[in-house]
Amino acid sequence: MTETSQRPLRVLAAMSGGVDSAVAAARAAEAGHDVTGVHLALSANPQSFRTGARGCCTIEDSRDARRAADVIGIPFYVWDLAERFREDVVEDFIAEYEAGRTPNPCLRCNEKIKFAALLDKALALGFDAVCTGHYATVVLKDDGSRELHRASDMAKDQSYVLGVLDERQLAHAMFPLGDTLTTKDEIRAEAERRGLAVAKKPDSHDICFIADGDTQGFLADRLGTAEGDIVDESGKKLGSHEGAFGFTIGQRKGLRIGHPAPDGKPRYVLDISPVNNTVTVGPVEALDVTALTAIKPRWCGAAPEGPGTYTAQLRAHGGETEVTAELVDGSELRVTFTEPVRGVAPGQAVVLYDGTRVVGSATIATTTRRATAVA
Repeated sequence: MTETSQRPLRVLAAMSGGVDSAVAAARAAEAGHDVTGVHLALSANPQSFRTGARGCCTIEDSRDARRAADVIGIPFYVWDLAERFREDVVEDFIAEYEAGRTPNPCLRCNEKIKFAALLDKALALGFDAVCTGHYATVVLKDDGSRELHRASDMAKDQSYVLGVLDERQLAHAMFPLGDTLTTKDEIRAEAERRGLAVAKKPDSHDICFIADGDTQGFLADRLGTAEGDIVDESGKKLGSHEGAFGFTIGQRKGLRIGHPAPDGKPRYVLDISPVNNTVTVGPVEALDVTALTAIKPRWCGAAPEGPGTYTAQLRAHGGETEVTAELVDGSELRVTFTEPVRGVAPGQAVVLYDGTRVVGSATIATTTRRATAVA
């Protein structure tokens, strides 16, 4: 059974100022819960995190959230978590890129901010649960335990970015949008019926704290530029770059290589080495990954025992692939793919599923390729 069928709870609804979180708060209140809205101020400069439909966390967003709370008829507060967000999400993002890895800041925000800093404060104030507008489902089992499952509508499923939640956090999580088969247009129509002015507000896109979408420019401003070589698999120099942090594994465009490959085919980023500031490129076949190791596992329940067969998701908007996985020494997850996959980069999260149930996630440390050595 889903969480919404349980006894009335004291619920803290995280309201970003967007349509999803507003409808989620409204549904929680309509279900009979005692709901209080809260907007998280995550930027020390509240003008800096939105450009048009990109980004979030501006004064405009806090006002939109407040207006939605007024319409729903719930108390509303703004909590300043800008310093915690800067330390746990933004600085982590920069450090990961500096180390040659490709992080997902949304997972880190869910783990460190919404279901750690926010949840801890909510529990200290006597709330039972934190409600968000994520599309995922918490299922209450007969034994009282909870499981995280994909949303009913796979097209909107966001369980991947929630795969960092542990059993304690799941016990206090509520996702009112996850178990209904409704399109985004229907969510907007529901918001309009409820009189919520955010019904037609554009969705935010990309990384919330990079409002203009220029990740490379954002990193260059903070890490500086450092010219390095672009080389092929044999080590032959093909071109130069102004910072290895500006590349990701599997990238094809923007390589600025002066001459074509001998076979005339496109080349892709295969490896990023921050030690010597070198980017290695090669043919698409060299991206085929057959296995990986991942660290810092987090389990949505008990950790699995022994090797098992699962499906894995490697990107927020990626598909599933069949794998076998085993936890070794309690700290390293070893994953083998039934069929090779491409574009897998250290720093990304691998999230394991058993059917629709989220088993857990871990951060990719190394990959084993069919055509090259460990990357």
